[in-house]
Amino acid sequence: MTRSRIYLDHAATSPLRPEAKAAMEEGFAIWANPSSPHAEGRKAKQALEDARARVKAALKWDGEVIFTSGASEALWIALNRAKVDRRIVSAVEHDAVFRAAPDAEVLPIDNRGLLQGGELDYDALERFLSHQGRALVSVQHINPEVGLNFYWLKEDKFQTMVAEVNALLLADCTQSAGKIDLPKADLIVISAHKFGGPIGAAALLVRDFSVLEPVGGHERGYRQGTENLPAILGMAAALQCGGIEEWSTTREDRREFEKAIQQTGQLVSPGAFCGTTGIIAVAHPTMSAQAQLIRLDAMGFAVSAGSACSSGTLKKSRVLDAFGVPDDVAARTIRVSMGWSTTPEELGAFAEAWASLK
Repeated sequence: MTRSRIYLDHAATSPLRPEAKAAMEEGFAIWANPSSPHAEGRKAKQALEDARARVKAALKWDGEVIFTSGASEALWIALNRAKVDRRIVSAVEHDAVFRAAPDAEVLPIDNRGLLQGGELDYDALERFLSHQGRALVSVQHINPEVGLNFYWLKEDKFQTMVAEVNALLLADCTQSAGKIDLPKADLIVISAHKFGGPIGAAALLVRDFSVLEPVGGHERGYRQGTENLPAILGMAAALQCGGIEEWSTTREDRREFEKAIQQTGQLVSPGAFCGTTGIIAVAHPTMSAQAQLIRLDAMGFAVSAGSACSSGTLKKSRVLDAFGVPDDVAARTIRVSMGWSTTPEELGAFAEAWASLK
């Protein structure tokens, strides 16, 4: 019998959860515009606000929620509508951050490199924060290419540094929301299709609306465009399914998988951190990343060479470069990312297949 394909690219998009699909089907019957004053509109508005409350409860968030069409839009609002004078972004942020804030100061990673932990350059951050004018600092929660958690301490040093100068902290939580607890930040971005919700639904979590300049339109005037109610209902349902502890794989399963990978090749990611959300970067001893992807796809495995926005390029990953990964290693590095539907058997099958690549 032919084995079904094994999907290990959850960091790009996770399969739609059955609960989310069911919620969306109910949402399609509530077809009116939530901003309309008639009975149909009021019914849609009630469903929208109920979803907002469920999203806040699932994420343990006591601030505000602005629904958006995707993480890119949420990041754009945060980076361009925040009441600040300048922006500081880490060198390993998602490309959407750099597109939204092309003139931002870029905060480097320290020179210890990824395998030694991969932290922000705190000396550089101190210099940037000393400049005149209020700043917005963007530091992602989980890096989408290597799985590194920048907020793994309850209160990391950079969070304290940002708070001490009354700057705002933006956390891109697209890879962590719905999986692990959110970090302490003023602005947080989440994306439904990363945790089993639909594509086309995301949100900007705002500690206090006073930090944003309104633009008019929907979402209390902070976002233009009619809300995608069915997708929002699907996102709320997916969030209510539970965190990473509800996955089919345990943390021990993921750690055993990392050990199996190490027997064949090199873990580019620091394994102790990667088990938190199931993203690991692995380098084959001899085979290029592109060749691995072609071979693995033919063998029935879906993986990638990094973030979906950049994995099609032949250039070295900007993220791996910032983390100090040598060029020859980066050229042989692929990303394996797990999610709610991944099973231990699938991880074992991949480890065996990857070991067979020559």
